[in-house]
Amino acid sequence: MALVDDQQLVRGGFKMLINSQPDLEVVAEAGNGQEAVNALAVVRADVVLMDVRMPGMDGIEATGKLLARAARNGGPEGPDLKVVVLTTFDLDEYALSAIQAGASGFLLKDAPPEELLEAIRTVYRGDAVIAPSTTRRLLDHVAPLLRAPSPEVSRHAAAVDTLTAREREVFTLIAQGLSNPEIAATLFLSEATVKTHVGHILAKLNARDRVQAVVIAYETGIVTP
Repeated sequence: MALVDDQQLVRGGFKMLINSQPDLEVVAEAGNGQEAVNALAVVRADVVLMDVRMPGMDGIEATGKLLARAARNGGPEGPDLKVVVLTTFDLDEYALSAIQAGASGFLLKDAPPEELLEAIRTVYRGDAVIAPSTTRRLLDHVAPLLRAPSPEVSRHAAAVDTLTAREREVFTLIAQGLSNPEIAATLFLSEATVKTHVGHILAKLNARDRVQAVVIAYETGIVTP
């Protein structure tokens, strides 16, 4: 894990909490985006907790740079690096920008410790949307902006059109925030089958994870507020 926040006390608190867990360890810290990009060029981290507002390079730009490098596999983080954005405000426009930059979701800084720890584990597994109710509120709030015509939205709409009827059903349920077990129960499928469908959907949409898929669902009108 890597922690990126310009407030040393905040980093210290998160570090103590995370390192108290037997399955989690902080391997890198940074006070701004550029420091994070530099640090993760030499140290491998699977998940990054990224503050948004920082001096110099902010969390949005850093998220984009880290994930672009990870996609090229040009750094030790590898292609599976995940970023969770930390924000102070529930409907923070920066959180949406970070998700569009490739972050796997966002958390409020004042979230209960157990929620923070579970979010880290969840995004590492890649099998669920982080804080679905909070993510849903954010996306509902900015849905008109997401549906504005753009080349990217057109590409996503074309990708959605390639989904099979069953994949579209699963995609709709993903967009509603359902987990794999919930989707399996709803469609009377095995979890293994659902997992296969989810993999195919993410590949066809070129989405890094479920949060990215949910954003595409809002962009293309699969889900409306």
